Amino acid sequence: LVLKLRIGGDEPITLKNVELLSYRHEVDFRNATVIRRLRFRDRRGRETTLSSKRFVSMADMHQAALKWTITAENWSGPVEVISALDARVINQGVARYRELEGRHLHPVESRTPCPDTISLIAQTRQSRIYVAEAVRTRVYGDTGELDVRRGLYRMEDYAHQTLGFDLQQGQSIHVEKLVSFYTSHDQAINEPLANAEKAVGRFGTFDEAFDRHQHAWDELWDDCDILVPNDDRVQFLLRFHASHVLQTCSPHTADLDVGVPARGLNGEAYRGHIFWDELYVYPFLNFRLPKITRGLLMYRYRRLDEARTLAHEAGYRGAMYPWQSGSDGKEETQIVHLNPRSGLWEPDLSQNQRHVSAAIFYNIWHYIQATGDTDFLLGQGAEMMMEIARFWSSLAHFNPQRDRYEIHGVMGPDEFHEKYPDSDEPGLHNNAYTNVMVAWISDVAGKLLDMLPERRRRSLCERIDISDQEVETWKLMSHKMYVPFHADGVISQFEGWENLEELDWDAYRQEYGNIQRLDRILRAEGKEPDRYKLSKQADTVLLFYLFRQDELKQIFERLGYSYTPEILRKTVAYYDARTSHGSTLSFVAYAGIFSETDLTTSWERYMVALESDVGDVQGGTTAEGIHMGVMSGTLDLVQRSYVGEVIRDGVLYFNPKAMGHLRGLTFPMRFRGLLIKVTFEDGRVRVSAEVDSLNRSVKVGVGDQVREIRSGESYAFDL
Repeated sequence: LVLKLRIGGDEPITLKNVELLSYRHEVDFRNATVIRRLRFRDRRGRETTLSSKRFVSMADMHQAALKWTITAENWSGPVEVISALDARVINQGVARYRELEGRHLHPVESRTPCPDTISLIAQTRQSRIYVAEAVRTRVYGDTGELDVRRGLYRMEDYAHQTLGFDLQQGQSIHVEKLVSFYTSHDQAINEPLANAEKAVGRFGTFDEAFDRHQHAWDELWDDCDILVPNDDRVQFLLRFHASHVLQTCSPHTADLDVGVPARGLNGEAYRGHIFWDELYVYPFLNFRLPKITRGLLMYRYRRLDEARTLAHEAGYRGAMYPWQSGSDGKEETQIVHLNPRSGLWEPDLSQNQRHVSAAIFYNIWHYIQATGDTDFLLGQGAEMMMEIARFWSSLAHFNPQRDRYEIHGVMGPDEFHEKYPDSDEPGLHNNAYTNVMVAWISDVAGKLLDMLPERRRRSLCERIDISDQEVETWKLMSHKMYVPFHADGVISQFEGWENLEELDWDAYRQEYGNIQRLDRILRAEGKEPDRYKLSKQADTVLLFYLFRQDELKQIFERLGYSYTPEILRKTVAYYDARTSHGSTLSFVAYAGIFSETDLTTSWERYMVALESDVGDVQGGTTAEGIHMGVMSGTLDLVQRSYVGEVIRDGVLYFNPKAMGHLRGLTFPMRFRGLLIKVTFEDGRVRVSAEVDSLNRSVKVGVGDQVREIRSGESYAFDL
């Protein structure tokens, strides 16, 4: 949204050629609007106040707008505003990427469809998508639109208009720049440039556009706002996070072929790739904007054939989703990675994080539990789940000596361990997180077929050729997956972990201070992270975050292992002492895990997660893009861990923790299509259902109390 100001024929104003007298820069997260107000004195002594307000519309996905208010404080004279479109942009927001190619647009043409409008179209260099923008710029005074002197400059990849007018001392004028943008992927268009020009010509004023934008945000907050009346800082950060999540995963997303980029839409880190962060993102959306979750799951379904191909090329069956996914769903993970500490490019084996497929299975299942979307389950959902289960059964092998199924050659979420020390073979044996997830997947997959209507089951089995032998293998794997343990009962992160060396954590903290990225530190010293007992983030313990204690007890006992609360305490204490938390996702996971055993520690970790992006706790990564998983995870933690939300047999249960920080907590949830409001009063939980024209009802439980709550009803549960 290039807009420049020139006074009296001098060079355009920048912060480098004026004296700032005052400056305020704010972001209104309620409606995702950036506001700036500055007063400056130029080299000729002229004092000017410039206020700006800009937004990308939540009401119209093709609209953005910028408004300037210019006030001449102690001078009168001619003014010129330069309004431009520029396709010469370069991606250079991430320092370590700057030696890579940063120019991604081929210019096509620019033009002037009418006197107050310029337009431009370019094509992305790799995917060859056409991107078009049209901009209409007008100037308004107290009595309406001003008749301005217009000039024009155009090139193939750049165009600008100049708008000249006279400004009197004490007078304020308004410059409104409204922008429309379309791509060749948009629906119901002729071609992008013509549609952008047509749309911008139909836009009203800035204020009219902003009113529609603000109303759209008001509707979102009605569905998504978590109220924490007794802690202003927590309240601010929850809304800060919700605003970012909703800008990336908005209602417009539901109709687009997109996934969840790990760093949102406001940074270049990870090049927009899709990882497993949706595991932390979907739970918040499932209970508020489930249509968005379904649209995002369709991103995975549309790339199911690519996942099948990826599995086939690796020698497996079913669907093996890539660790990093892009436009077409092929594996985008780099094979070398720049270590900024050493300046060296090092091998990267992270594509062996096959657990991303387990996360997708988990996401589908929990979306269906929250929404009751049987149409999705009977169609795309079941097909993806069966193909993922098929992949795991082909990756696993049976070890007759142990009478157990094992999985070799994978990495867990930890990421610091890519292989065994001194080994040329990538991957590890029997990562506990992966194996337990696969045992659970195998159980659900086997039961899922029995849940499908006969005709649907027969059709699915014929379409993807599921045999009775495969189903029998899933059932066996649900009972016989191998899980490694240490001698003292701690769940081992992977087989052979106990043979690794201990690290002198105190020495490294003393020498380096921040040791979150211990892998980079060790490699810069010429050492292998694979050699040591350390973790980047929650790995084995992530099981305690994703599953309730009764669920884990059921899984482990079905596998023939005993499971007690002591396993949780001992395993968490062991790995917490050996985890660097090099990913802020780790703080989310540990906050949720500690909510079961130590609420004080849980809240401390939760506050680190809440502050992680706004405080840039990783020392520079926030500027490269916010962390979607952490932001969504902190929102989900309120319902998942502190309120104790769980769905069993179609009933939405709450098991709230005694948290003084969350006194008076109120939040909306949409369960099985009905919007409810949950409020924590003194000693009670009140659940109120909105008036619903379909007269729907849901079952809600607190402890042993279960109540069917119908449209328009309210019920208070005693705690």
